Amino acid sequence: MNSIQLLPIEGLPMIKPGDDLVALIIERLARQNLRLQNGDVLALAQKIVSKSEGRLVNLRDIVPGERAKKIAAIVQKDPRLVEVILGESNEVIWVSPNIFVVEERNGFVAANAGVDRSNIEQTSPDPTASLNIENHNPAGDEWLALLPLDPDASARQVRDAVRERTGADIAVIINDTYGRPFRMGGVGVALGAAGLETLVDERGESDLFGYKLQATLVGTGDELASAASLLMGQTREATPAVIIRGYHFRQLEGEDKGAFPLIRPKGQDKFRYPANRQIV
Repeated sequence: MNSIQLLPIEGLPMIKPGDDLVALIIERLARQNLRLQNGDVLALAQKIVSKSEGRLVNLRDIVPGERAKKIAAIVQKDPRLVEVILGESNEVIWVSPNIFVVEERNGFVAANAGVDRSNIEQTSPDPTASLNIENHNPAGDEWLALLPLDPDASARQVRDAVRERTGADIAVIINDTYGRPFRMGGVGVALGAAGLETLVDERGESDLFGYKLQATLVGTGDELASAASLLMGQTREATPAVIIRGYHFRQLEGEDKGAFPLIRPKGQDKFRYPANRQIV
């Protein structure tokens, strides 16, 4: 592997529920005189996958329960937003002012269960309504995007559709931006994946000097997602799909486990339960 290319898929429209992502991607690639090739990794921003799958909710339709109201008073968020987050969560991990960390339905530990307001078209009549999820317009419409119900299944569907329509055997990553313990700034991580090993076990391999590696597990899925995120951006870049070309990923042996191996098992997670957390 001498080099890796990151190729943005340009000009994708704003995605709506029911849109055929693969058809749109193939059409835009044709306009760029590009095509998907065997061995490519197609990275898709979680937001366009969620929108195409209709994973949207409007706060006007949410009635918060007592637990949501109690948590909202602590985290200083709209109770309706807290109710949505609870509905997407398996477990509440950490509650404190402006911090609401949960285990979402697929096992990822994340702030707000990945529920997000950014880059979502709004129908609010108030043009001055804030774009910040913390300071939304409580009187008007507020559309939020939820994570895909099953990101690995979503990635498999895209991969299968690409192979059926183009013949290309590719891998797919659905990425999102997450924060990390002990580090500032969000980075792209693999929320879902298909067609490649996302966690590569190099234990037993030799280093440059013949030393046998004892504990080396490489989060390949997250590294690829983070690379794609450099082009995707977070604000007005409008580049939610990127081809990663030239990375020779390890072929799968047996079952495709998607991005699930990247989730640290609860029993090994030393960051999950802070000593000063509030249990609500």
